[in-house]
Amino acid sequence: MSQPHAHRAEIDGLRAIAVLAVVFYHFGLPGVSGGFVGVDVFFVISGFLIGGILWREKIATGKLGLGKFYLRRIKRLAPAYVVMAIAVLVVGWLVLLPNDYRETAKGVIAATVYLSNVLFFRQSGYFDGAAEEKVLLHTWSLSVEEQFYLFLPLVFLFLGRSRPAMLWGFTALFLLSLISSLPMTERSQPAAFYLFPFRAWELLAGVLLAVWATEKCFEYRVNAGVSYAGLAITLGAVFLIQPGAHFPGWQAIFPVLGTVMLIANGQHDNLVNRVLSMRVPVAIGLISYSLYLWHWPVLTLTTYVRGAYAGPGEVALWIAISGVLATASWAVIEQPVRKAKSLGGPAVLGGAVVASVLLLGVAGYVFRAEGVAGRFGPQANIHIAATGDFLQDFSRCRTANEGPFEGLDVCPIGPEDTPPRMLIWGDSHVRAMYEGLAQIADESDRAALVIWRAGCAPAFDLQKQESAATAAQDAACTAANAQIREAFAEMPEISDVVLIGRWSYYATGKGTGIDAHNTITLASDRFDAPAQADLFAGALRATVQEISYTDRFVHILEQPPEIAFYSAPKVARALAHGQITPDEGTRRSAIGRADAERRAKPAQTAIAESGANLLLTWGAFCDAFLCEAIHLGVGQYFDNNHLTNAAARRIRGVFHPLFNAEHR
Repeated sequence: MSQPHAHRAEIDGLRAIAVLAVVFYHFGLPGVSGGFVGVDVFFVISGFLIGGILWREKIATGKLGLGKFYLRRIKRLAPAYVVMAIAVLVVGWLVLLPNDYRETAKGVIAATVYLSNVLFFRQSGYFDGAAEEKVLLHTWSLSVEEQFYLFLPLVFLFLGRSRPAMLWGFTALFLLSLISSLPMTERSQPAAFYLFPFRAWELLAGVLLAVWATEKCFEYRVNAGVSYAGLAITLGAVFLIQPGAHFPGWQAIFPVLGTVMLIANGQHDNLVNRVLSMRVPVAIGLISYSLYLWHWPVLTLTTYVRGAYAGPGEVALWIAISGVLATASWAVIEQPVRKAKSLGGPAVLGGAVVASVLLLGVAGYVFRAEGVAGRFGPQANIHIAATGDFLQDFSRCRTANEGPFEGLDVCPIGPEDTPPRMLIWGDSHVRAMYEGLAQIADESDRAALVIWRAGCAPAFDLQKQESAATAAQDAACTAANAQIREAFAEMPEISDVVLIGRWSYYATGKGTGIDAHNTITLASDRFDAPAQADLFAGALRATVQEISYTDRFVHILEQPPEIAFYSAPKVARALAHGQITPDEGTRRSAIGRADAERRAKPAQTAIAESGANLLLTWGAFCDAFLCEAIHLGVGQYFDNNHLTNAAARRIRGVFHPLFNAEHR
């Protein structure tokens, strides 16, 4: 059985597999679908090495030198991290838009106090598209390890000197974490992915390997088959596991098991261990920490400026640059600090405190200054402001735990002590209009209930298959609409229903301009039509009629014109980075009215035939010839179809007759 002491060259080789898997996955190399499991490999290695150090000290002396332990951890991890974080803040000042710079500063703060995993848990998931704009997202795993370094010594101290107590105590903790992780992955995948209690079992697998390896009753003769099987399982996880909502869960068992097998048989003389111990894998393993630190900022910041890479050659270039930075970090920062005998405890601790305070101070300033707006020109600032003007106040929103909308997200607006008499139902365009709706409800002193689901047309008897959604999300849309249908019978007080949606998307079955690649296919068991526009028109007409039959007024908000090739973040970046001229920015921010009308015609025909009261919007954005995303120097669109909060508030008057009952 492998022993957790002395230098293990094959473990450096295993680190190389782990870090290359992560780097290749992040840079999008084909075939490495599960490269993110390299983090799981790192977790097992850390548990084995750190657990072995503490176990041997505890058994030999009966106590733990926590001061020396934490000083070694600080010398090992802090210097390279601090330099990377400083570089991110400096480069971020030059290229990141204010909101993105603010979020990056928040990431620096969280990572410096070992809580970035908690921060990113509270935000969106690791596998979503927005992940590529979180410059310090990769520090989540470092925070998990640092929390482990705080947790593990405390467990050793709590369990005392009894070997059986420590052996079975760690086994119990391992099982508790593993058993908790499996259902949590299905219940809340971000929690299972990011939070230490649900990842602890992976680190504890390494600890258990180190601990049980010292027990004579567990010594046995190993053979090459263990190493071959371990390598096959680990590489199988790298190449076969798919990213998504079911990881970690039971799938994480494979990279953990494979790593345990490789380490357990690591000192057996076989081909696998000889290859892992060769010069190149060992060299990559030695710089693995720095490579992990640097590769993600290199990727996120370059794609932030460049957009998509030009091809495999550019991908290879940035991977190589990451390697150069990692090598320099290891040679100039990691090694000198680790080997410097003059750096005693006070110097290390003092340096860490000073560096942390400086980082927190600078990042805190950037955060409080809202990303230090004004670093770019006035034209860019218009679109920068629009980029940040898509965050709504959802403090009153909740998931209903009872009543007809149980399980659905609902947002009451208007006076809190008055039952709602209006239901506003739709897709993400409801979110875009939310600030305007909330303001007109407050001004009119009339309560309403707001419900929306992204990419989900507010119409009955429709099923959808959307390229930008999962099958589960498609099914949830159908189920939610069916539940809303049933809810009308339980809410006789609702007198008005407002439908809001991206109607042209549902009528044509596709996006336009910057999102022309997005498609949505509608189907219905009730309606049969040769064209999607006709199917959608039939479903919308039937929905309006069904709601109207219950003596309710139905209103439809005219979808504002789509500015096909406009995206506030993209135009803002292009202007800020000097990639386009102000004139080009103006061109991207407008569309000919005739072109916009052609796109909208199928949807407008369906709405006209529905019999609902139409709430007009185009006059706020178009003249006779042009529809524009900018009005009097203020951004009106976040992307090619969603309005900003400023626009939602500006056109809120369209709802005035409804909230003041003037339509009756």
